[in-house]
Amino acid sequence: MSDDNTEFSGLTVLVIDDSKTIRRTAETLLKKVGCDVVTAENGFEALPVITSHHPDIIFIDIMMPRLDGYQTCSLIKNNATFKSTPVIMLSSKDGLFDRAKGRIVGAEQYLTKPFARDDLLNAIRTHLLNKS
Repeated sequence: MSDDNTEFSGLTVLVIDDSKTIRRTAETLLKKVGCDVVTAENGFEALPVITSHHPDIIFIDIMMPRLDGYQTCSLIKNNATFKSTPVIMLSSKDGLFDRAKGRIVGAEQYLTKPFARDDLLNAIRTHLLNKS
């Protein structure tokens, strides 16, 4: 597996998490492989970012103030422009109920925090790069 930056270059990734540490970690990992990364602190803040940046894939924390991850995902999936954008839920809980609820609101995948670099990259590969 080579570490060249061509596989992910040109992809815009949105990371929505109320933890600055998580946002920074994900941003650093993704920028290293050539992604353009935009971040938001919560779902409410993320909505205008989604509209202006049209991310290729979105990582959303579940537990956030104002709009939680489920509500945010639901809003994204109910918007005709963005409904095909893959949404990956991030949670510190690895519960069956959370996974099921994520599926109901339209999330493509569920990652448990703390996530590894490969978790993020494999999610992007699965939902974006292997579609063509």
